[in-house]
Amino acid sequence: MTIKLPEIKALLRTNKIDQHISPIAATIFAIFLAAAIFGASQMSGKIPEGWIGTYVTTLTLLGTLCMYSIKVAAQWEKAVTLRLGKFMGLRGPGLFLIVPLIDTIPTWVDQRVMVTPFAAEKTLTKDTVPVDVDAVLFWVVWDAEKAVLEVADYRTAIAWSAQTALRDIIGRMLLADILVGRSAIDAELQHIIDERTTPWGVTVQSVEIRDIVIPQDLEDAMSRQAQAERERQSRIILGESEEQIAGSFAKASESYINNPTALHLRAMNMLFEGLKEKGALVIVPSSAVETMNLGGLSGMVSLAQQNTAPVKDK
Repeated sequence: MTIKLPEIKALLRTNKIDQHISPIAATIFAIFLAAAIFGASQMSGKIPEGWIGTYVTTLTLLGTLCMYSIKVAAQWEKAVTLRLGKFMGLRGPGLFLIVPLIDTIPTWVDQRVMVTPFAAEKTLTKDTVPVDVDAVLFWVVWDAEKAVLEVADYRTAIAWSAQTALRDIIGRMLLADILVGRSAIDAELQHIIDERTTPWGVTVQSVEIRDIVIPQDLEDAMSRQAQAERERQSRIILGESEEQIAGSFAKASESYINNPTALHLRAMNMLFEGLKEKGALVIVPSSAVETMNLGGLSGMVSLAQQNTAPVKDK
């Protein structure tokens, strides 16, 4: 089985590998080893070979002890130290020492803000609609001691806790509420997950819903429903406009009831506007022709058009 570099780094933060060897410790070990080799070469022939072997072994052992004693934690790290299996405290950040073979560091806790993506796939809403929801959890370890002693694997526990909380919320909400209430879901998720993780020394800073995927058939039906709703609104607006126009015409007709001259002038204006464009066709009711003498007026207009037309040579 091949272990890649990211997997080795992950093992260094867990119980799989108990050492966190720093460059300083490795350098000190190299110095001791070099001193042992150089000293052995210089003392060759001057002292018994048994003493030379003891000298080299002693320096190598001292270098190994220094290498496993010197630890360096980064600014964002806390090293959990156990002495013969009993919790002794947190070390770091910076340089610190442990007693080899007696003190162990089972894990290194990262206290930066961590990001955990999680999802709820094929989860039924309250109205039995299957949805896929993707979310992101932002959290931070505020008590490294609790994070290590209260739960076996706090990273995995946080991810599963977030997923189960998301499924529970989706199951209690209607699809329409989920689609329009992302901010409310975020706030409720943060509250629920934070209550579960606080005893582990972890606090949730925020939860954000990334995407909500619904079945394609339902998405098409919702699109058609939205189009029908827009069509209904447009028809309602058109009817209201017609009603307002009819009301305006009714008010205007009151001005012409007892004033036939004004009605006659209005009719002549309408006829004039219609005849301004070339090739325009104006249909006038016969009642208007009889009551307003529009027949004579239209005849005069036609005669004027004929007189102004150019005469072709025969």
